[in-house]
Amino acid sequence: MSKSCVGPCGCDATPSAGNEKLDSSEALGKWISVYAVPKMDCPSEERMIRLALNGFEEIQALSFDLPNRRLKVVHCGEAEPITAKLVTLGLGASLQETVIADQDTINAAEVSAASASQESGTLRILLGINAFMFVVEMAAGLIAQSTGLIADSLDMFADAAVYGLALYAVGHGVKMQVRAAHLAGWLQLILAIGVLVEVGRRFVFGSEPESGMMMATAFVALIANIGCLLLISKHREGGAHMKASWIFSANDVVINMGVIIAGALVAWTGSSYPDLVIGTIVVLIVINGARRILALKG
Repeated sequence: MSKSCVGPCGCDATPSAGNEKLDSSEALGKWISVYAVPKMDCPSEERMIRLALNGFEEIQALSFDLPNRRLKVVHCGEAEPITAKLVTLGLGASLQETVIADQDTINAAEVSAASASQESGTLRILLGINAFMFVVEMAAGLIAQSTGLIADSLDMFADAAVYGLALYAVGHGVKMQVRAAHLAGWLQLILAIGVLVEVGRRFVFGSEPESGMMMATAFVALIANIGCLLLISKHREGGAHMKASWIFSANDVVINMGVIIAGALVAWTGSSYPDLVIGTIVVLIVINGARRILALKG
């Protein structure tokens, strides 16, 4: 016959009868609930989940597996309130299992939580770099008549928006963050469509991009993104949002190299088509990112 006790979280607990699965509304100590979250595939969605669960005192730690779309929650007490909150986010979250938390998992989760403040400092630096390069590349793109640079500046804007939203999440409600995310997403989408229309106009009427400025500005952006990679490198094995940020910055390096190559081809062939092609590719990448942000729900 089982007897009541007080778990490490300070909540009333009752042992489950010979089963690690949570079979009743009471839990023994700390538990791990594993969720499948099919639509969790970018840092904004992870931050949305973190903020949504911020008010649950029974939650001890969160562990994200972005590539496999899974979330582990270390908590005491029932999992139902947590599940109900996750469902409201519209990311397709579903509870897979709830098992007793072993000490190694708890320690790992606590270490992960302790590194969050360090990651916030890195995010601020990344936000500053990407916001600055957005302005620089947009101005240079307009002067050089380069759709590649203009499109790449929008990619910088998209990254800055992701980092900004990650920081904005602290101290704000879910609905307010969703509004901010949607505002950034719509602005990003409008700018991207404008650039896409401009690409079409230049395909028809022609353009004369300045290859030298294209390559020089793209090289500066390349250095900036390599700097971002170095900053993120010490965190990329941590939270999923930092892993995703690593991937995004690595993709940005590839895009920068694409713009440099396009500038060299413009200088070599005297044709504007390489600039227009790379511009189109980058714009489509930015539009897809905006679509994912606008799909977020509160």
